[in-house]
Amino acid sequence: MKKTMTTLLLAAMVTGICFVGSTPAAERVPMIEEKPLVQMAILLDTSSSMSGLINQARTELWAIVNEFIFAKRNGKEPELQVALYEYGKSSLPGNEGYIRMIAPLTTDLDKISEELFALTTNGGQEYCGWVISDATQELQWTDSADDLKVIFIAGNEPFTQGPVDYRQACKAAVAKGIVVNTIHCGSEKAGIDGKWKDGAMLADGQSLNIDQSRQAVHVAAPQDKQIVELGALLNDTYLAYGRQGNLALERQSMQDRNAAVASPRASASRAVTKSSSHYRNESWDLVDALRTKKVKLEDVKKEDLPEKLREMSAEERRTYIEGKAKKRGEIQQRIQELEQQRKKYVAEEMKKRQGKGNTLGSAILKAIRDQAMKKNYTFESPEGPSKNPSPSSSQ
Repeated sequence: MKKTMTTLLLAAMVTGICFVGSTPAAERVPMIEEKPLVQMAILLDTSSSMSGLINQARTELWAIVNEFIFAKRNGKEPELQVALYEYGKSSLPGNEGYIRMIAPLTTDLDKISEELFALTTNGGQEYCGWVISDATQELQWTDSADDLKVIFIAGNEPFTQGPVDYRQACKAAVAKGIVVNTIHCGSEKAGIDGKWKDGAMLADGQSLNIDQSRQAVHVAAPQDKQIVELGALLNDTYLAYGRQGNLALERQSMQDRNAAVASPRASASRAVTKSSSHYRNESWDLVDALRTKKVKLEDVKKEDLPEKLREMSAEERRTYIEGKAKKRGEIQQRIQELEQQRKKYVAEEMKKRQGKGNTLGSAILKAIRDQAMKKNYTFESPEGPSKNPSPSSSQ
């Protein structure tokens, strides 16, 4: 019986090989060239003293994302995925380490922003080792050694707290190719004494110190106003479809408003993000969905279409959507041009100023740029591409 089964299996394999080999080239499905991948998990202490840290995260999210707009590896732009955890809040379940995964690794940046603005703080136990272990095990990290995988953990209590040994957690992360960067909210000495630096060293990361109560310095640039105005115009190019489309469209507008309230620079930074390939909404926007081939227009039910498209013919719908895509591309290109001018202006202004220490955003930007360069990324600057690691500004 075993011999018969083996013979049948071998015959099936040979048949399969012959079938593949005889498939006409024109009928073969072309392979889609994958983008390089950047995965970043941000773990935030949300205990009572950390409201300033949360405000920095809200204000500087878009500047962090924008670091990769002009990044390339082997000439290709990366895909950016962001995950978010909170830890150290007493209202979270103690038997789960006072930890909550707020968002898994995702390209939905509006969702990350929405969750940041919903965060609150209260007292609790801050278990750094436990939250690093959870993020390492729970998130869908890529297996590729070429992709950049980073964790940023920020907090102020000793790194040693909790039943999960931070040393084992950091070693487990680096074993999966995940770099752990530690951001201590306090003095360098307190960070060293509290083992924040030790945690980073164990996982090939950087140890940084910030003042969580400090506001990021904003350098007003002549381009800011026009960038924000163009960012608002982009919203008119989105065509919400499906059951959740209108809710997602409203969330987009809400995150524009949140950024505007957070700081003048956050609003401009968000507009720059919306002009990039990192801002993707194929799950609810027809323009992105058709561009990425997530759906076929003819397969979208009439009741799931935007109201203005329902009574159009198939040809009219396609022409209308193509018009929106063209307009979006033109606005995005103009924002990118203005952003390059703005970056040059800010760089010149910053040379005239004395630095006043790190914030969450500037700490993340410095570390992630240095680590990306080790993965053969280059970063475009107003002066052209550079491979030299240099701290980037979140201004």
